Amino acid sequence: MNGRGFVTLKTTAEHRTEVKGSLFVAYGGRADTPEQGLAFLRTVAARHPDASHLCWAYRIDDQYRFSDAGEPGGTAGQPILRAIEGQGLDHVVVGVVRYFGGTKLGAGGLVRAYGGTAAEALRTAERQEELPRTGITVEVPFEHMGALYRLLDSLGVEERRETYTEQGLKVMASLPESLVEHFRAGLRDATRGQSSLLEP
Repeated sequence: MNGRGFVTLKTTAEHRTEVKGSLFVAYGGRADTPEQGLAFLRTVAARHPDASHLCWAYRIDDQYRFSDAGEPGGTAGQPILRAIEGQGLDHVVVGVVRYFGGTKLGAGGLVRAYGGTAAEALRTAERQEELPRTGITVEVPFEHMGALYRLLDSLGVEERRETYTEQGLKVMASLPESLVEHFRAGLRDATRGQSSLLEP
């Protein structure tokens, strides 16, 4: 998750609406990859195996997909995607299930029902801001491995890959841009200058 910051959902969002006898239930959640988004939708489908439709959309950085799942084209998936974008959210997936109530809603009614249920679920959801992150590569001699681990742990850096070299330890990590200078200073102090920090 390098690059720009974004606002996503902290917890799963849920909202239900009834329109002319049809029940619409929206679920929103965080997804950092398309695979996570589709996995979230499988859990929604499992909760509602008897629903008439499960329409959905996700936006993850520059990637987005949506599905009308058998509803008339453009009446469900796109309105759900517009609800995500309209709330300024990213790394978010929303699925809306429909239980058909016997009365046809027409294209406009479907757009309002799917888009509105999704928007209301997102509007009331707890949000989380992810700060812009940057990738770094650090190399330290073996005797300073402990100091590097303590520094990374103190900053809550969980995304990291480690490799050993003849000289010591090499760590590639992702951390908030705002912490890079703090990390640089802490690394210099902890290793008495015996380390190298590379940024992309």
